[in-house]
Amino acid sequence: MGTLSEILKEQWEWRKQILSLGLFDLKKVSAGAVLGPLWFFAKPAVYIFVFWFALEVGLRSGDQTGSDVPYILWLMGGLIPWFYMQEILGTGIDVFKRYSYLVTKIKFPLPGIPTIYSISTMIIQCGLVVALIAVFFICGQTFDWYLLQIPVAMLLMFVFFDMFSLMTSCLSAISKDFKNLLQTLSTPLFWLSGIIFNVFSLGIPAIEMILMFNPITFIVTMYRCAVYDKMWIWEKPEAIIGFAIVFIVQFIAMVVIYKRTHEEVADVL
Repeated sequence: MGTLSEILKEQWEWRKQILSLGLFDLKKVSAGAVLGPLWFFAKPAVYIFVFWFALEVGLRSGDQTGSDVPYILWLMGGLIPWFYMQEILGTGIDVFKRYSYLVTKIKFPLPGIPTIYSISTMIIQCGLVVALIAVFFICGQTFDWYLLQIPVAMLLMFVFFDMFSLMTSCLSAISKDFKNLLQTLSTPLFWLSGIIFNVFSLGIPAIEMILMFNPITFIVTMYRCAVYDKMWIWEKPEAIIGFAIVFIVQFIAMVVIYKRTHEEVADVL
């Protein structure tokens, strides 16, 4: 409990600096570009268009859903949260190297460093969610209470992957092999997490059950429940149970790993 209290205390005491550095990180990335922040959304827009064209126009996947809701909402409901998770699974697993000057020169509290990157990435995610809601209404859908699941999903995603970033950054600082392993798994996770297929219609109970313990699948399901399926996430209790178990396990692992490695990070860097 002492380690957890330390993590939470440092996050709270340095909250203003963490937020400022998160905003500064966005400005730094977009500095020198004529279109500036628009580049943050250009890549996702192209990504979504390519998948929409390939799946709906090319493979006619939208015709197989049997739903009156446009297929583009189903697709965006999976891809938009993935853009956030992809950044964490890429750069976010080794943020101590990205912000090494905070570790070695300023002595910034380690738990706050992953949050800096998480905040800057979440700001982009907020812009993408605004685009998702805009497309939702453009497609002729009307406001309903199911949309309230999106901010809840964003909060859960932020907390879960912020913990994941802290845990993996500690391990990546100690071992480059761990970083390389996680980066290798990023692409398989995309294809195996139900982002471009319906997890609940596989017809293979064993695989469906395994996927319920994939946090990516849970977040994607919440987004789609809000904008496409028009249902509440608790109507899929197996998804909630799987995510809750993984959340608790990762929480414990994060505290244990941070306690055992945080004093070595500065020396390794």
